[in-house]
Amino acid sequence: MHQHTTSSVSEGFQQHPHMEDEISRESRDLGRALCIIPGASKGFGRTLAFQLSCLLKPRSVLMLVARTSEQLNQLKEDIITLYGRQNELDVRCVQADLEKKEGVEKTVQAAKETSVSEMDHILLINNAASLGDVSRFALTFTDPAEVNRYLSLNVSGALSLTAGVLQAFPRRLGLRRSVVNISSLCALKPFPSWALYCTGKAARDMMFRVLAEEEPDVRVLSYAPGPLDTDMQLQARRSSGDLQLRRSFSSMFSEGQLLSCEESGAKLMKLLLDNDFQSGAHLDFYEL
Repeated sequence: MHQHTTSSVSEGFQQHPHMEDEISRESRDLGRALCIIPGASKGFGRTLAFQLSCLLKPRSVLMLVARTSEQLNQLKEDIITLYGRQNELDVRCVQADLEKKEGVEKTVQAAKETSVSEMDHILLINNAASLGDVSRFALTFTDPAEVNRYLSLNVSGALSLTAGVLQAFPRRLGLRRSVVNISSLCALKPFPSWALYCTGKAARDMMFRVLAEEEPDVRVLSYAPGPLDTDMQLQARRSSGDLQLRRSFSSMFSEGQLLSCEESGAKLMKLLLDNDFQSGAHLDFYEL
């Protein structure tokens, strides 16, 4: 799990030295970028924020988005302590609920306040997501309002934010635009008692495949990070209505088979640096 502790700054530094060595050896970067990470306050999003910080050229903007401002501000401090001053990274926090129209608009507006004419890369990582109620089976979801609430964050919010950001920064010569969808094996495979989560992930994958068809100059990637050791995975072990699934997750945890956010994040960073994936592709940690 990725709980914040006072030692997290030093942890953050210890977690990534190998990756930094690799990258500095090849001296590769993601350009002078505006990088937007929804769901940045904990778990995978928090790790990605650290990893991206050391790959952005000086005077890049890192926009951290989440519902809780306290965790965001702490993350900002940690990043600036580690990387920010040396590479003049501009770290900005946006407290927003992407389930709501106001949250999407607030995030897009904050992105527009960036001096984008000086940027050569817009990078949006659609990481914000929730597991939904995995204690119940499909036949119990008789209330459309409950289903819609889930889909509004996990599907509608992701599409509206992506559309808003790409509209705000239209195609221009010399500007690379990349959109990452944090996907899952659940986008491809049904898991009993996970009707909401599987549906949301499958819908998102298709949404971003359509985007890749419509906008050939936008680099679109759906990345399935594998089973990560996060709060969400803890919830899955404790709450999944399907007993076999719960046992399977519990044994993965006890046998040390869950992936660290750092390990999976490093593969995503390499994909973005290499930039040779097919736009719209669904790529899984275990396939790389």
